[in-house]
Amino acid sequence: MEWWRTAVIYQIYPRSFADSDGDGIGDLPGITARLPHLADLGVDALWLSPFYRSPMVDGGYDVADYRDVDPVFGTLADFDSLVAAAHGLGLRVLVDIVPNHTSSAHPWFLAGLRDRYVFAAGRGSLPPNDWRSLFGGPAWTQMPDGSWYLHLFDPAQPDLNWDNPDVRAEFSDILRFWLDRGVDGFRIDVAHGLIKPDFSEVSVFDQDGVHEIYRGWRRILDSYPGQRMAVAEIFDTQPRRVARYVAADELHQAFNFDFLDAPWEPGPLRRIIDDSLSAAAEVGAPPTWVLSNHDRRRPVTRFGDGAPGLRRARAAALLMLGLPGSAYVYQGEELGLPEVLDLPDEARADPQWVRSAGAEPGRDGCRVPLPWEGEAPPFGFGPRDRSWLPMPPDWAARTVAAQRADPGSMLNLYRAALRLRRPAATLTWRPAPEGVLCFSTGAYLVATNFGDSAFALPREPVLASSPVGAGLPPDTTVWMEPD
Repeated sequence: MEWWRTAVIYQIYPRSFADSDGDGIGDLPGITARLPHLADLGVDALWLSPFYRSPMVDGGYDVADYRDVDPVFGTLADFDSLVAAAHGLGLRVLVDIVPNHTSSAHPWFLAGLRDRYVFAAGRGSLPPNDWRSLFGGPAWTQMPDGSWYLHLFDPAQPDLNWDNPDVRAEFSDILRFWLDRGVDGFRIDVAHGLIKPDFSEVSVFDQDGVHEIYRGWRRILDSYPGQRMAVAEIFDTQPRRVARYVAADELHQAFNFDFLDAPWEPGPLRRIIDDSLSAAAEVGAPPTWVLSNHDRRRPVTRFGDGAPGLRRARAAALLMLGLPGSAYVYQGEELGLPEVLDLPDEARADPQWVRSAGAEPGRDGCRVPLPWEGEAPPFGFGPRDRSWLPMPPDWAARTVAAQRADPGSMLNLYRAALRLRRPAATLTWRPAPEGVLCFSTGAYLVATNFGDSAFALPREPVLASSPVGAGLPPDTTVWMEPD
């Protein structure tokens, strides 16, 4: 079986993982030094968010050079060392690829190569249409000559024109550049946005023409040994539309945003699980499950904050890891980190915050650096007392070192779950009282109690997200041996 069908993949946001040189910003050598944490955790692979040369308007998702490392993160030699160290620990490495847009500092844009971007004439003094940026405001910016260019995100991120063969050839070469350096795959940013519709259409995403691009990328991936793969970011799209991207001749996986965005309620979660399994089965792809990423509020806060949020996040983790397929874990999820909601305004850097003039808090709250050890910020993040975003003082109890010493910690729950997790191919729902989801995968019998009262268990659990007495308590998930 291909490794990615059942893998657990750990997302690293490089500037917030570990700092090696004391400038307060995480970097590639810092990641390399902390790889034993991932090996000990038990994940199969890591995915690196962008580390390319960039003005960092959008945390590196505004790429100026796709074939080099930004000096803030290190060098190409540092990247090669990271890949070698990861492979030496049995970890595969995925890198982010950002094909929907470049930075406005990219040589193409600076050279005025407009046929490689989406430019259009306006409607008098108005932009070509009423499309809106996902970061707020119009999706068009006017140039001095009166023409307009499209940016579905920040104005510093002009959208590429994928109808231009030069764009397609360039990205084929970029894929080969990183595959030749040993990467095991790619996470594709805004994978459903590359082909733009007629300007009269309301919806800009998920155009049919994008599938030809990914069939070409699949041929490149298949031409390399070692089961290289790609996972697509596709949001606001129905499961059966998403499944088209993971057909046998296209990409390998797609993120499950319906599952990520689901409320802590049994009805919606069961429906999403069923729809996801069904859509994946139709094309022979593995389902994927994810609770958080660098763009979304952390589960501990999303599910209620404080003790209730942490309890539900623990239960959600065991529920997710008990499902058949592949799972993604965002850094800090294994520590039960909450969203940092009280960042000072002057520290925030997210363009969502900037473009909304502070009306939207942005995504910096889930990007606060990881606490590794010690009693005070920055908790061993780097060799000096600095971190690019401030860390809450009460994270002393949430550090890797503190949680490693606590048998009941979130970290040790993840370690146990990943040690005990077994590949599973199918899911069968089992009868359960209202408010309880119970299913068998052949690997385990899994039960999650969303209700207000305890549920009598048929057998002793192998693993529980919270202490279990005479019955399964509320907001708790258990794994039990199957029938």
